Amino acid sequence: MNDAPRNDAASPAVLEFWCELQCTDCRASLEDLRALRARYGDALDIRLRHFPLAKHAQAYPAAEAAEEAFTQGAGWPFTEAVLSRAEELASGGQRLLVKIAQEVGLDAEELDTALVDGRHMLTVDADEAEGRAIGVTGTPTYVIDGVRLDGGQSMEGLRERIEEIADRLLGRA
Repeated sequence: MNDAPRNDAASPAVLEFWCELQCTDCRASLEDLRALRARYGDALDIRLRHFPLAKHAQAYPAAEAAEEAFTQGAGWPFTEAVLSRAEELASGGQRLLVKIAQEVGLDAEELDTALVDGRHMLTVDADEAEGRAIGVTGTPTYVIDGVRLDGGQSMEGLRERIEEIADRLLGRA
C-alpha cells in the first residue's frame, strides 16, 4: 500500500492521507476523499499513511489493523468503518477492531493474530517517523506533489487545493 514509487510519468498522481483512526477530524475528511475518488478514479492514488497520536490509546493498534486489512484486500472499507466508529474505539479496543473486520468481510481471526504478533508495527512506526520528518504534527494532513496541507487546523478549502494540484499533475489544468 505505501510502497509504490513517487510520481513519475507512468504512475497516477499520489495523495498521501496522514490519518489517525481514532480522530474525528479524519472521519470528517472522508467526504473529501470520496469526492476526490469520484472525480479522479484511479488517476489519483490515495494512500493511507499512519500518524497515531499518543492521546488516543487505540490509534496505534487501529493503524496496525488497517495495515492487515490492506494486506487482506479491504483496507479502505475497513479504514472507513473504523473512522465511522472513532468514539467507540477508546472503549472497544481490539475487540471492536476484530468485530469491524468481521463486518467488512475480512479474516477477523487473522487480523486478531496480526495485532498480537505485531507484524505491521514496523510499517506504522516508519509512517510515523516519516510524518514527523516532513512536518506532520496532527491529523488529517495531506501531501500531494511535495505540498503539505494541514487539515488539523482547518479543512476549509483543502479539497479545492488538492484538486488544483492534482489537475496540474494530471494535465487537466
